[in-house]
Amino acid sequence: MFPEQKQGYTYEEYKVTADWLRAKTEHRPLIAIICGSGLGGLAEILKDQKVFSYSDIPNFPQSTVQGHAGQLVFGTLNGKSCVCMQGRFHLYEGFPIWQVTFPIRVFQLLGVQTAIVTNAAGGLNEDYNVGDMMLIKDHLNLPGFAGNSPLVGPNDERFGPRFPCMSDAYDRDLRKLAQTVARELGFSDFLKEGVYSVVGGPSFETIAECHMLKRLGADAVGMSTVHEVIVARHCGMRVFGLSLITNKAVMDYDSKSKANHEEVLQTGRERASQLKRMISSFVERLERNNNVC
Repeated sequence: MFPEQKQGYTYEEYKVTADWLRAKTEHRPLIAIICGSGLGGLAEILKDQKVFSYSDIPNFPQSTVQGHAGQLVFGTLNGKSCVCMQGRFHLYEGFPIWQVTFPIRVFQLLGVQTAIVTNAAGGLNEDYNVGDMMLIKDHLNLPGFAGNSPLVGPNDERFGPRFPCMSDAYDRDLRKLAQTVARELGFSDFLKEGVYSVVGGPSFETIAECHMLKRLGADAVGMSTVHEVIVARHCGMRVFGLSLITNKAVMDYDSKSKANHEEVLQTGRERASQLKRMISSFVERLERNNNVC
């Protein structure tokens, strides 16, 4: 007989974590920012910081990926209370999908209303260059096609409905706001809008897989984000997604290029200042327009 395995968190376990964090900080975040590979520096824009190592937080998984610090940072940005994940969790680390998305429901219990999700992605669209930023307008959930969804199992109506709508997963008004901010900052030349596809990883995609994803309508591909977005929408949060194109997917059998993680981290470092300005200005406009809920 195999030992019985845990199938997910209970509402009470989410609440234990949320209550622990609430007792340790006076911050009451309305916005959650999730940092992708090499993008953890986004947390540096928060003021009055209160930092927690994932290892100290009850029930929290531990990030194992280079470029992910493994810290939860509370603070304020343009006067608005935020929480920032420096490091996320991935299926390829061996986490079950309900553990990958654990923080999102904790954030909902803390009062978060808007999720800003960022990632490093490979560019499939021929018009994309390394260093471009892509506003995510939609996604392809390849693991979900095989039934690997964070919503599989009993549904807790305290978080959301059994069958949540995903046709509006990435908020249109927030994308329009981001485009306005990009124009004002002079970032329009390297700002794109497209479809993000998630794959399981950790190997980068084969040439045939890249061609398949492109034919399916994907403009960029990565190994994260979509699972978190599904749970955030299930919880009623508005979602803004931003991919940093850190490498171009290899699409030619004669090419000598090879995707590698160091290239991903290096591009994140090079675009760090622009990303910080983009997110800071975006959050400022949320406040100005009272456009958080």
